[in-house]
Amino acid sequence: MIKVQEPKNPWEIFHIDWTGTFTNIISDRDPKFTSALLTKHQQLFKTKLSFSTAYHPQADGLASRMIQNLEDMARRLCACGLEFKNCDGFTHDLCTLLPELELEYKTSIHASTNQTPAILERGRNPKLPQDSLRKDLV
Repeated sequence: MIKVQEPKNPWEIFHIDWTGTFTNIISDRDPKFTSALLTKHQQLFKTKLSFSTAYHPQADGLASRMIQNLEDMARRLCACGLEFKNCDGFTHDLCTLLPELELEYKTSIHASTNQTPAILERGRNPKLPQDSLRKDLV
């Protein structure tokens, strides 16, 4: 079992995307969801934490498929030997790129539905920075 370490600036690790904060989190009793850090987060944001029963994959189906797709995307990036550097030349590990991979996943049209997951979940795609650019500049 991996011990969960609390970061120095814990709120920096939370990525709250365009859907907002969580109201309910369903977990499979992972130690990350029972740590003191997330207990504080739950109290602060009034988040409810529910645990699925052991060996109950039906509760994890949708999330498992998304995680599998994100793993495939990450594997492809790593296979290309890409280095992830920002404009200052600092190399990023793959974990810092997960929010971007998630956004790519949520805004990509899926063959089975012919829609993006964002449209299916919220009825619209998120507003992206490039959506604010003037059309004549693009």
